[in-house]
Amino acid sequence: MKTRLAALFLTLTAFALAQDASVKPGINDKFLDPKLNVEEWTKKFETESREIFHQREKIVAAAGLKPGMAMADIGAGTGLFTLHFAQAVGADGKVFAVEIAKNFLEHIKARASKASASNVQTILCTEKSVELPEASIDLAFICDVYHHFEYPQATLATLHKALKPGGELVLIDFKRIPGQTSDFIMGHVRAGQEVFEAEVIAAGFEKVSEVKDLLKENYFVKFKRK
Repeated sequence: MKTRLAALFLTLTAFALAQDASVKPGINDKFLDPKLNVEEWTKKFETESREIFHQREKIVAAAGLKPGMAMADIGAGTGLFTLHFAQAVGADGKVFAVEIAKNFLEHIKARASKASASNVQTILCTEKSVELPEASIDLAFICDVYHHFEYPQATLATLHKALKPGGELVLIDFKRIPGQTSDFIMGHVRAGQEVFEAEVIAAGFEKVSEVKDLLKENYFVKFKRK
C-alpha cells in the first residue's frame, strides 16, 4: 500500500511540475495526419467487438444527460456517441464534438447534417486546449480518450474552465492491471485508473460516483467541477 501511494505521489508531483512536458510524445501523430482515413478508423471504432460501441446506448443513458443541457464529446472520433448525445439533450440542447483531427470533424458534420442534428457543433481542439468557451457546458464526456491527452494538466485546466460551476465530467478509460490487461493496452495506456483519477482531482474536480456494473474492459467514473 505504501509503495503504491508513494508511486502515486511521485506521479502527481511530476504532473504538477511538468506543465509543458508531453506525457507521451507522438501518441496523436496519426490523428494529425491530413491523409487520415476516416473509413478505416470507423471500422476500428464502430464494431460490436469493441466494448464501448456494444454498450453505447447504456453508456449514454448512464451519463445522465437531460433535455436542454450543453455537453462536450471530447475526442469525439468518428462520432460514435455524438448523435446519441444530440438526441439525449434535444433540440434545445447543444453538443460540442471536440476533436484534434480535422478529418473526423468533417465526417461528424456530414453525419449530423444527414441526421438533421442541428444541435451539433464541431470544435477543432489543440493538444493543450479543448477550445471551448468559458462556462459553456454542463457535462464533458471523455471515453477511451484521456490516455491520448498528451498534456493532461493543460487540457484539464481548459476543460475545468469550460464547465459551468458544478458541471460534471464523465471519464471512461481502459482498465490497466498488470497480469490481467492485454499487452497492447499495457503499452498503449500510460497509467491506470488510480493515477488518472488523481490527475483529474488535482485539476479541480471531485469524484462523485462510479458505474461498476456496466463495463468489463473499461471503468466509468463521474466527477464534479469544484
